[in-house]
Amino acid sequence: MKRREFITLLGGAAAWPLAVRAQQPERVGRIGVLMNLAADDPEGLARFAVFVHELQQLGWNEGRNMRIDHRWAGGRVELSRKYAPELVALAPDVILASGFPSMAALHPVTHSVPVVFVLVADPVGAGFVESLARPGGMSLDLPCTNSA
Repeated sequence: MKRREFITLLGGAAAWPLAVRAQQPERVGRIGVLMNLAADDPEGLARFAVFVHELQQLGWNEGRNMRIDHRWAGGRVELSRKYAPELVALAPDVILASGFPSMAALHPVTHSVPVVFVLVADPVGAGFVESLARPGGMSLDLPCTNSA
């Protein structure tokens, strides 16, 4: 084999993995949601719709690059405690906890999955975070700026 043919072959072989990698499907992010409201509660449905809409505004679309696994506890603590480990077992990238019972159920069952929570009045007093300035652990409290 001549030198130029060899260099061309080698150069083409080096570029092949890049072409294969470029054709890989987009990574699908997985989000767990534990709602303290019932699945047919108008307020819960409205909040969930706003959440999904805001994700779409950021480029996340269910079925394309995102999957949402949600559980509706309907205000029942025993359901929150049942659903929390189920969601963690699905290995989501992040979990949204809506309400104190949801966060209380998730807090003891995960230290590896980040939990974003809303509608928790005193997360420091409840022991969910060390402080609001430096929550520590995998929890992060974000203020709710949208109203449904």
